[in-house]
Amino acid sequence: MAENEPLSVLFLWHQHQPFYKDLLSNRYELPWVRLHATKDYVDMAALLEEYPSIRSNFNLVPSLLAQLDDYSTGEVDDKFIELTLKKASDLSFEDRIFILKNFFMANWGTMVEPWPRYRELLEKRGYTTPSDDFPRIVPFFKEQEWRDLQMWFNLTWMDPHWREHDVEIRSFFEKGKNYTELDKQVLVKKQTEICAQVVAIHKKLQDAGQIEISATPFYHPILPLLCDTEDAHMAMPNITLPRRFQHPEDAKLQIRRAIDDHTKRFGLAPRGFWPSEGSVSEPVAKLFIEQGILWVATDEAILEHSLKSDFKHEDIYRPWVYRYQDKELHFFFRDHSLSDAIGFVYATWDPKDAAQDFVNRLKGIQQKLGPGPHVVPVILDGENCWEYYKDDGRPFLKELYRLLSEEATLKTVRATDYLKQTATQDKKVLPRLWAGSWINSNFSIWIAHSEDRLAWDLLQRTRDFLTTHLQNHPELKGQANTELAWEEILIAEGSDWCWWYGTDHSSANDETFDYLFRKHLMNVYSLVGVNAPEDLHLPIKASRKPNTVLAPTDFVTPKLDGKVTTYFEWLGAGVYLTDTANIGTMHRVQNVIQAIYFGFDLKKLYLRIDLAHPAHAVEWHKQRIHLIFLKPQSVTYEVTIDADRNVQVMNGENVSGEGSIQKVLELAIPIIQIPGHPAPFYEIVIALIKDGQEQERWPTNTTINIPHPTPDAFSESWTV
Repeated sequence: MAENEPLSVLFLWHQHQPFYKDLLSNRYELPWVRLHATKDYVDMAALLEEYPSIRSNFNLVPSLLAQLDDYSTGEVDDKFIELTLKKASDLSFEDRIFILKNFFMANWGTMVEPWPRYRELLEKRGYTTPSDDFPRIVPFFKEQEWRDLQMWFNLTWMDPHWREHDVEIRSFFEKGKNYTELDKQVLVKKQTEICAQVVAIHKKLQDAGQIEISATPFYHPILPLLCDTEDAHMAMPNITLPRRFQHPEDAKLQIRRAIDDHTKRFGLAPRGFWPSEGSVSEPVAKLFIEQGILWVATDEAILEHSLKSDFKHEDIYRPWVYRYQDKELHFFFRDHSLSDAIGFVYATWDPKDAAQDFVNRLKGIQQKLGPGPHVVPVILDGENCWEYYKDDGRPFLKELYRLLSEEATLKTVRATDYLKQTATQDKKVLPRLWAGSWINSNFSIWIAHSEDRLAWDLLQRTRDFLTTHLQNHPELKGQANTELAWEEILIAEGSDWCWWYGTDHSSANDETFDYLFRKHLMNVYSLVGVNAPEDLHLPIKASRKPNTVLAPTDFVTPKLDGKVTTYFEWLGAGVYLTDTANIGTMHRVQNVIQAIYFGFDLKKLYLRIDLAHPAHAVEWHKQRIHLIFLKPQSVTYEVTIDADRNVQVMNGENVSGEGSIQKVLELAIPIIQIPGHPAPFYEIVIALIKDGQEQERWPTNTTINIPHPTPDAFSESWTV
């Protein structure tokens, strides 16, 4: 690297929500656009005003901004607003069931537990109470408790920015409880005002030269699959695909609509795009070139697959170009590790330690690179990860921006500025472009499961129906309902519906996402006066319970040899699979801890931890596993593994268990030594610690509950 030349750091924060609006009923089925507006969209941008030397990039999806337009009017049909504003004394029994089920939808550790009244209400409802039991609980809540719950669900989604800058919102947090009906009205009005500020704050920062705003195709579709679903075969040659969907004209329209909307809102056309989920292919690159786009961004693994054996990791730290008809499209390839560190790792760290670690890693990259210039693209979701940080990530971002502002060897850049500054440099040309997304370099999430394929087939059928119907009824051309029917097709092409189909992800709102996709298709038929096919009324997604911890069914006494010695050894154990924790909008590519098995005999508690990598491939001297008992008493057992793979289980300075690791990690703790023994049950979570900082914690939203073993613990299971 040239002497004294700073390393460029390109932050790109992607802001997006699915399209929750039913165009026919004009009703919003879920509240996340409004709640993320108050928690993320304004404050993420406004924070930069405190750090004028920081340059950043924000990617705003047009369909998100269209929904914010609705909310900014204050006249939105949204059941969550309706049940917030409804007088507590007037709530029906069904209203109260809905509130118990839905008004705790937040990260409990960071958004419920810190607020005594909200925590008290959750404890009264119960952390693990099944929804079937809510009717029994309803009568125990008093009128004021309902009112406080209506308030707190909305209040907890207010970023600390508003506590700092809005007197009334700060007063609501200070009040804590005993809210009035007027308080609720004021808070909802504040939400409306904040929704109206999103575009304004971004345009202000853009015009001041501090940020660049990029776009995504209008309704967030997976563009390569719109162009041709057969392109999924490049990364997955043996995959079974749905009936071929091949409509590049739709992909082009989604891009063109985004450009036009962006230009109208921000006064200039976007120079760059984050294609939905970083999804690219050669046909998509050509569409962007035809539309005059300067740059796009995707994941480093796309470059690796594109270059094959010629790939070197340092290749990601400069833009590459794809050429078509003597024109060029520049590509930025995200640093996967750094981006995921913010998205998945730093949330549990001390904010100062996390920020310093990030800067140290940048300096490490800087030292390894040769002569510059170089750029490190850090690209990630700009909203969902902050729910897992203390104070919505604000302390971390403040410290990070402070360090970067003071560090002369690093500079933050806007994407287009960087391309202009390096325009005279030799350009690296892509020999070909791999077709894939940022997740596993393929399109598996959106097309590999039978539920995905059914969704694509229904979309294709509906689009074919509309095309044929309009050909047979030319009098419908140009009518408002016809245009709206085409709009529903574009909405149904969005990536968010198939994100939830299959086993990759699940949430508390699975049924709603499934319904919305099918409703958009049903609306196509309704808008042209035809009854929708009956099968569109049937759910696509199978019923599943995310993050389920399966209880033990029998005693186990495994041999502690670090192997699954026999099929029956752990057969009676309980199990928690960490991949079920991909239940939300965030997607971790791979968890280090893959599964946790747990069981007991009358003397010992046993744990088996399945890992993503072989034991010999992990630097265990840098890592620890913590077995954290929350009940009956708070105690942490530390599991250490030395270079020879000897396992030690410690409670403070005392050896309190035994273990072995080869293919799996097997542990045993004498029950009599567990503090608080005997107890009706033991609640534990397991954390992976590296360099003193928590990397993973499982389960994420509950605990592993192990009953105290008694001789007749499984007598019911043995009954014939």
